[in-house]
Amino acid sequence: PAASRCGPAQRRRTVPSILRELAEKRQLSEEIVSLLQAQFSDLPRELHSWRQMEDYSPEMRQFACLLHLYHIKAYDYLRKILPLPHPCSLTNWLSNNKAAAGFSSDIFLQLQEKVERGDQAYRYCAVLVQDVSLQKQQEWDPQTKQLTGFVDLGAGILDADEAPLASEAIILMAVGISSPWTAPLGYFLVNSTSGHFLAQLLRQAINKLNNIGIVVLAVTSGASARGAETARALGIRTNPKRIQCTFQHPPGSAHSIAYFFDVCHALLLIRNALQCFHKVEWLGDTMWWQHVVELAALREQRLLELCSPESGRAGSKGCYHLKINLATLLFSEGVAEALEHLQKLGLASFQNCSGTVKFVRLMSSLCNVFYGRGPYGKEPLLAGNYTKISNLFDEAKSCFVNLTDSVGRYIIKSKRKLGFLSFLLNAESLKWLSSNYPCPEGTPSHHLHTHAFSLDPLERFLRALQQACGSSGSPTCTVFQAAYHKLLASCSLAPGSPHSSGNASPWDISLSQRRALTLGSIRAQYHPAAGRTLAPEYPYSAGLLLRSSALSNALTDLSLYTQSLTCTAGWVAEQLALDLQCEACLASLFEADESRLSCRTVLYIKKLGGVSLPSASVYHITNISEQVLNLYSKVGGANKNTKLWHLPLEQKVFQELLGESHLFPTLTNHLFEGELSINNHYTVLVKEITQCYLNLRTNPAQHLNLKYPCRRHKWKRLKGKPSLLGSCQSN
Repeated sequence: PAASRCGPAQRRRTVPSILRELAEKRQLSEEIVSLLQAQFSDLPRELHSWRQMEDYSPEMRQFACLLHLYHIKAYDYLRKILPLPHPCSLTNWLSNNKAAAGFSSDIFLQLQEKVERGDQAYRYCAVLVQDVSLQKQQEWDPQTKQLTGFVDLGAGILDADEAPLASEAIILMAVGISSPWTAPLGYFLVNSTSGHFLAQLLRQAINKLNNIGIVVLAVTSGASARGAETARALGIRTNPKRIQCTFQHPPGSAHSIAYFFDVCHALLLIRNALQCFHKVEWLGDTMWWQHVVELAALREQRLLELCSPESGRAGSKGCYHLKINLATLLFSEGVAEALEHLQKLGLASFQNCSGTVKFVRLMSSLCNVFYGRGPYGKEPLLAGNYTKISNLFDEAKSCFVNLTDSVGRYIIKSKRKLGFLSFLLNAESLKWLSSNYPCPEGTPSHHLHTHAFSLDPLERFLRALQQACGSSGSPTCTVFQAAYHKLLASCSLAPGSPHSSGNASPWDISLSQRRALTLGSIRAQYHPAAGRTLAPEYPYSAGLLLRSSALSNALTDLSLYTQSLTCTAGWVAEQLALDLQCEACLASLFEADESRLSCRTVLYIKKLGGVSLPSASVYHITNISEQVLNLYSKVGGANKNTKLWHLPLEQKVFQELLGESHLFPTLTNHLFEGELSINNHYTVLVKEITQCYLNLRTNPAQHLNLKYPCRRHKWKRLKGKPSLLGSCQSN
């Protein structure tokens, strides 16, 4: 509304007096009023100076943006007095180039070009929001000749003496729904924020995407107190009886947008709830947390059994060691099958676990839907799967709303309800999308990438950002902005582009983010001393080899030297297993009897002199590594403990492996489940085995001392060829 219609009494009012009036009416917090007055003390006080928006100074624009983001009602009230722009128009004032705070103009320009070329993959997207903790620190930037470290929302730094330093960065990302592209939209440096602030920020991002022809169909935040507040501020309701899974944008319009909570965050909350309640019941079934604890804490057990006639040693006893794969995710089919298997073996701790198995299996099925894997296929919203998925959601809702604790109180009404409510909301949002998603031309019906509704794509970007910062702690604003600029410079919006993950982690980021959901994390909670178990005694002496596998038969009559190499390969496998977060990759390290159990959670492995027998692939890689090391260790004049010396060795090992027989045959399909790049699980597994072996061989004392801080070793000298340790030291 034009301010010229205001009466004489209103025209005598000043901007500071209006702000004080809003504070007195509790429509604006004292903190925001103090910040506005400190930062914008030079703004025109008289209302008539705010008549023409095209003449607004940078400070006046900054004032308008700040007021709108922090308090929309106060902004709307002030618009009745001042000719402030419509909120949709503020996006231009919140945009910047060169990776500065605010929306990235370069990214939006690239997206606009793709839309204008008619690329259907970029017509629809989801928007993700996540925060990053920053170290509060004021610094001088010699390039801009300004102080940095302050709050910056894209319209300018709030650098008044009374202004607070930024403590976190809010990052927004757009993700393709029908095609796996990602686009970092920008970041905002803030001191403290609320759900209402994030809601306004999300609406600004949606406005800017709509302006270039991209339709936002979903928004995802963390399943946290701030995420729940953001959802409420947008109009989302999570009451199980009346779930409202969409919000209108613009407000009051016909266009709706679905809301999701991150699945990984929700799973962590459900794990915490089960851990706190110990036992939950629903419709005649009981889930005991202790079953999970016992599974995670199960020690390696030696089992003897009669060999089958096919083995050629009928009547003799074969020896296996039952080992729990600690990289297994808690809510997985593997855990359900492992509990059933241990129950059949007659272990007392796992009797009466049918209710636990049923609950874990239900959660595993839900995860398969939201991560697009398992029996529902890679695109779970294909027409043939919708009925099955809808029935699964109905079963989950029936379970969650009837869950009670040991005294009969409904968990859905307790303080531990957010994780369960998150899944109920996500289920409704996914069903709504399946019915309302307009399929772009040239794509299969309901071809949705459900990972776009989790924070995984943004988490991968943040992991790469953390690596670019050069430290594991919270970066300062200056370090963060430099890393963001570096990452944005190499940004590609092509589907499947590795820019979002960079070289952030050797293992798949989505798996590493779920470290807290593995059986290993549960064991570490209840048995801290056993969180990283000491390696078995290093066996350079030969052990008795079992003849029930192809690898064992091949090694039966070989020399002690080769047996020593086998033991070393087994030691390498055990060391990698301590930190490996991928269930499939961990299982592939050992020579196991896979015929006994289809899942990889319970492994039946064999031992050689106290060390787990490695898989044929691990043995082959270490064998090639040993050959390369023996060849190049004879070259003098180089420090053999330096990384510079290791790199050509690793390269030579890879060259020798090229053209060899297929490694890790059990990972053929798993190869395509992670990043479609050269740095996937398969190639990194080869690299990690090679590096671990070379590090051990060139500096054995350091590695062994790390594993045995309190025990002195006795080495048994082998007759014939010297041990690997001896040959390494002599070199």
